[in-house]
Amino acid sequence: MGSRVEKEDGVSHKTSAGAALAVAGLRYTIGERVLLDGVGVQVQPGESVAITGPSGSGKSTLLSCLLGLIKPQDGTIEVQGSDITRMGARQLARHRRDTTGMVFQFGELLPELTPVENVALAALLSGLSHKEAYARAASLLADLGVPTDGAATDSLSGGERQRAAVARALINQPRLLLADEPTGALDEANRESVAELLFSVPQRWNCALVVVTHDTAVAARADRHLALHEGHLIAQPKAGR
Repeated sequence: MGSRVEKEDGVSHKTSAGAALAVAGLRYTIGERVLLDGVGVQVQPGESVAITGPSGSGKSTLLSCLLGLIKPQDGTIEVQGSDITRMGARQLARHRRDTTGMVFQFGELLPELTPVENVALAALLSGLSHKEAYARAASLLADLGVPTDGAATDSLSGGERQRAAVARALINQPRLLLADEPTGALDEANRESVAELLFSVPQRWNCALVVVTHDTAVAARADRHLALHEGHLIAQPKAGR
């Protein structure tokens, strides 16, 4: 199917049936407070999108919806062509395991395990054999510049730990990678290093990337920068334009 130009929520871009993420009409309220008001966005494989907004604007709520952790009152969320809002808990867990990777602000790695063990664990839980999981984890960590000498993860630098978190998110070859403030706990040098790595992922692994961040410098690295304001996603101009 050929691509077409669509406009949703003030965001114009090319879309096609092959979108890794397709969100339409997403609405979520808490009491009388409207956090998401008809949000729509599509992200293609190989494309990166950054979403910014002040605290309380609904960024975390949107990310939780994309992960299937909370269910919107209205709208659809298609990940790799399947609407996760219609899935039961078991089907959703399987689908998320097979299609979606997640990078958290503080990594959420087990400090007593080695980086290889942390990354391989995600592959083992998906059904990969022990040999293949560990081989894939070691190769991925080496590719991302993380030591694989057997030291515990808590001995790594902040930047290395976050690189290991990216490796864990990639181990099952997701079609969609989500990141929640992935550089928020890093110093400036590590922030730049991790941000450069993260935004290289879509092209290197042909997946879609959605990054939620407060950092406009990090957001500027994305192919598209959207701001969440009063429940709507608003396209932001590219830096230098």
